Amino acid sequence: MAHDIVFFLAPNDEAAAAMRLRGPGKNIECVTCRFIEPDSAMAEWDMYFEAPSAEVPPSEQLLGWAWPEWVTAPLNDGVEVFALPKRLTRALAKASSAELEELARRWTTRLRSEDGDDMTDDDLLTVLQGVARLAASAVSTGGDLYSWSF
Repeated sequence: MAHDIVFFLAPNDEAAAAMRLRGPGKNIECVTCRFIEPDSAMAEWDMYFEAPSAEVPPSEQLLGWAWPEWVTAPLNDGVEVFALPKRLTRALAKASSAELEELARRWTTRLRSEDGDDMTDDDLLTVLQGVARLAASAVSTGGDLYSWSF
């Protein structure tokens, strides 16, 4: 499980990869959270927008879903950078408040069932709302949305 996760904007994969060692930095608009798996979160979000449902998907269905691509694969230091799929970025950008609330409830339920008391303390709706704002910015500027985690 990643300890620190930062969702951020970058103009392209090369620029995002350049942030691998130091993270996105203080001058870049970002959303931070802790103790989630960014790749499984992105897969779950994408699954939700492709087939909206308040029900938590079975683990087998989630594991069989298309997962995000690494921009930089993890090395021995555990740092990894993922690109959010463009389809997911567009879906988050146009998501309604009700959709984000339903997705946050579903995501919280899954994490609680898997992680129990070790679940993140972050407000997952606030995380999703922040990532959706970044997605809207990415769509309007032609940039891309990424996650950096350690």
